[in-house]
Amino acid sequence: MYTFNYDILWGYRWLFLNGTLVTIGLTIGIIVLGLLLGLIAGLAQLSRFAVLRWVSWLYIELFRCTPLLVQLLWFYYALPILVGIQIDAVTASVLTLSLYGGSFYAEVIRGGVVSIEPGQTEAGLALGMTPARVMRRIVLPQAVKRMIPPLMNQSIIQFKNTSLVSVVAVPDLLYQGQVAATDTFRPLEVYSIVALIYFVVLVPLTAVVKRAERKLQVSH
Repeated sequence: MYTFNYDILWGYRWLFLNGTLVTIGLTIGIIVLGLLLGLIAGLAQLSRFAVLRWVSWLYIELFRCTPLLVQLLWFYYALPILVGIQIDAVTASVLTLSLYGGSFYAEVIRGGVVSIEPGQTEAGLALGMTPARVMRRIVLPQAVKRMIPPLMNQSIIQFKNTSLVSVVAVPDLLYQGQVAATDTFRPLEVYSIVALIYFVVLVPLTAVVKRAERKLQVSH
C-alpha cells in the first residue's frame, strides 16, 4: 500500500513559491495583453469597414478553433524559422496565450457591446455626438458592467492555461513541480501539492466572479 510522505517536499518549498510567482506574473501579463487585443478585435468586428471585420474574424476564429498547445509549440518552434529570429520560451508563451485569450475576450466584448439597446446609440447620434464618442461615453460604460463576469471567467481559464507553458520549459508552477517530482521520485505528493496551490489561488477568484454575477442580476 502506498505511503504518503510530504515531509521531503519541505525542502522544495521555494521551488513551489517561485513557480507560483512566475505563474501569477505570466497570468497578469497575458490578461492585460489579451484584453487589449480583445478590445481591438471586438470593436473591429463592429466596424463599418469590411476589411477590419474580415481580419478580426480571421484572427478570432484561427485562435479559437485550434488547440492552444499546438499554437504554443508552433510559436516556439516554427515561428523562429519563419522570421529568422530566435524567440525565447517566455516570449513565445506570452505571445501565444495573449493572442489565444484575446480571441475569446474579443467575443465577450463584441457581445457586450451589441447587448446595449440600439436606441441609446441612436439617441447619442441625434444629439450630435460622433460614433466614436457614443461608443466611448454611452455604450462602453454600460457594456463593461455586463462584460465583467465573462471576462473574469475567461481570465480564470487563462490562469489555468499557463500550465501548458511547462512544455517549453518556462519555470512556472507545473514545471517546478516536475523538477521536484524528478528529484524526489514522489510524483503523487508533488502533483497533489501543485493541484492544491492552483485550488487555493483560484477559489477566491471564482467566488469574486460569482458575487459579480449576482450583483449584475440584481441590478437588472
